[in-house]
Amino acid sequence: MDHEATLEQTGSRDVARAALLLAITRTREEEREQRGFWLTQGVQVTAVDFGGDFVPSVMRMVERAVVAAKRENLIGETFQEEGAVGGAAHEAITQITGKALGLNIGGKIGVARCGVHVAVALFMGVGLVHLNEVCVGMGHRVI
Repeated sequence: MDHEATLEQTGSRDVARAALLLAITRTREEEREQRGFWLTQGVQVTAVDFGGDFVPSVMRMVERAVVAAKRENLIGETFQEEGAVGGAAHEAITQITGKALGLNIGGKIGVARCGVHVAVALFMGVGLVHLNEVCVGMGHRVI
């Protein structure tokens, strides 16, 4: 299948899947393998770790998603592109707020883009010490 046909067939679900699969990688090596695979599918991806107390971490998670997307050239310098990634990250965070409020969190953010579709996935542990819950959040925007 040629690259143009792959891009035409890649939709929001595929981009969301790419972001989530990158977010759940355990190692940097596994992350690199996922990046390579998704590039062959015409999807650009990146990931970044995060952690700390939930409330102060919200702004840092949004910032990290935007900075990682810019660093890996998933988006440019326009406010529309930055806003799309920031909005998708905020949506993903909103989905886990009920479980995470007042607790510590730690995990990984996956960001994926193909054409106009951008998805941000959060995969994290929430809790205290070793008493953790696992949460997933997902946001999507169109640029």
